[in-house]
Amino acid sequence: MSFLELFIISLGVSADAFAVAICKGLPIKEVNIKNAGTVGLYFGAFQATMPLIGYFLGVQFQDKIAAFDHWIAFILLGFIGLNMIIEAKNNDNADEDNCLNFKNMCALSIATSIDALAVGVTFAFLQVNILPAVSFIGFVTFTLSMVGVKIGNVFGIKYKSRAEFIGGFILIGMGIKILLEHTILS
Repeated sequence: MSFLELFIISLGVSADAFAVAICKGLPIKEVNIKNAGTVGLYFGAFQATMPLIGYFLGVQFQDKIAAFDHWIAFILLGFIGLNMIIEAKNNDNADEDNCLNFKNMCALSIATSIDALAVGVTFAFLQVNILPAVSFIGFVTFTLSMVGVKIGNVFGIKYKSRAEFIGGFILIGMGIKILLEHTILS
């Protein structure tokens, strides 16, 4: 997997965290490095951990499904992307709670990183070097989440659905690319 492909996937899976970070920034009167960093650390850590878990689950089944792994990648990425697009259209569940406590942030981090678990399974099938990949995903998510808190603070909720929508299309596009590489182009 190329750096560009990994970067695009990182943007795609971090879109939910970015959108929630925007919402977390809404009620903050003055954003500082501590509250933006808190959101970034939670989301970045979970976005790095979930694909690692997915990878190890996927490795266990790789030899049994190698003949159709590209279809699994296509279905997983397409399903996740489609769900993100649907969530972007149904933007009535905005989280305006500024609670940055452990329980709240863990719940949000898990909710925004479920798609990264499935991406980790896909990485196992594609034999991606997992440690650099998950580190990069975590870094991208950390950075975008910190920026998201500031954007939410400055501009409000209008960007939430756009981030999810774009992230969904990115994941669907990556799924189609993987499918084409393994069926038509091989």
